[in-house]
Amino acid sequence: MPALSDVMEYAELFTIAPLVIDQDHCVAVRNRNARCRQCRDICFASAITIENNEISVDGGACVNCGACLGVCPTSCISATEPARSEVVEAALQAAVRAKGVTCIACARKAARHDADPELFAQVPCLAHITEGLLADIAAAGARDIALVDGNCATCKYGAADAAIECTLDNALKLFETLEAPIIVTRLQEFPPEFANTFKRDIRGADRRGLMAQTGRYLRTVANNVAQKTLEDKLGSAKSKPRTLKDRLGAGKSGKMPTFPADENMHLIDCLLKVGNSEKIANLTEGKVAWHEDAALNTRHFGSVTIDSEKCSGCGLCVLFCPTEALKYGEFDKPDNPDMRYLEFQAADCTQCSMCVDVCLRDCIEVTPNVSMREVLDFEPRLIEIPRPKDRLPLFNKKFP
Repeated sequence: MPALSDVMEYAELFTIAPLVIDQDHCVAVRNRNARCRQCRDICFASAITIENNEISVDGGACVNCGACLGVCPTSCISATEPARSEVVEAALQAAVRAKGVTCIACARKAARHDADPELFAQVPCLAHITEGLLADIAAAGARDIALVDGNCATCKYGAADAAIECTLDNALKLFETLEAPIIVTRLQEFPPEFANTFKRDIRGADRRGLMAQTGRYLRTVANNVAQKTLEDKLGSAKSKPRTLKDRLGAGKSGKMPTFPADENMHLIDCLLKVGNSEKIANLTEGKVAWHEDAALNTRHFGSVTIDSEKCSGCGLCVLFCPTEALKYGEFDKPDNPDMRYLEFQAADCTQCSMCVDVCLRDCIEVTPNVSMREVLDFEPRLIEIPRPKDRLPLFNKKFP
């Protein structure tokens, strides 16, 4: 007879977590000095915990509002129910039936059956809608996007209202900067043409949705069971825990492994598809003067400045930058032999502020105000800093 602990362990395989977290991409996991707690702070259900270089989600407490999805600077949090790709696909399919209007509604509004369920996609809460998701839909051809929810003041997800407004504000800024002809509207009622005037078989539509959801659930359970079986065979569950340094694969110099700023790159690709081609050409070819280029001010993309008079040249900002937005210059050399260049790439900066948090001289500033021309520029901006006089010992007892 199996032990109770074994039964409980396998029972957990049938619980689908509403969120998936890439631990190694979280800046608070990578460095305990990182101040970023945006996901935890925005979670009104207190389901997210960050401590001891680990981030975890209490699946029982999480209400799956999605508010944490958009605030993570490194996009280490993703939803499973529904996945972003599923929402995009459902929205685009519904838009075909709706003759052009792409509509996404929250579950509370959809449950009232005021509109034909074939004409819109559904999410638990509109906080699941991120800038990247809207960019996906726009790049696929949508031009008129309607987001419909009920009265958030009386909803259990109501605390996510501010997150929804922030997402819309950021998305509109991105579209407007490149003059993309995208309309995004938040409504409390479905458009009149969506009304369920033909009394379609709502229960039939709901049944199809339930079957699709059940199919995704069974696939996830099968994957969990297969993974657990493989881990047991390999004995990974009983292996000795590795240190954070070993797990992340930090080099002898202390350089932390980096990962690409995928969400930023994805946003740029989508914006290039939907933006005004003439303005984009003028920006990329340098025909627009710097002072004429409107600055972005969103939670995506950032600008880094370093006070060279305060800087000691220790290089901690380069060692810990997760996306390699900051790195040592390879070719250009300043005239002063006591100075060196750092290369900064605005497109790779996610405003995680890790460089600020590890700086021992408090000489680095990260701001959301960045030129769109700099974001689209393939050439990095050079930042002059002093050459270090003494190498700072890393990963020892003296290092905080």
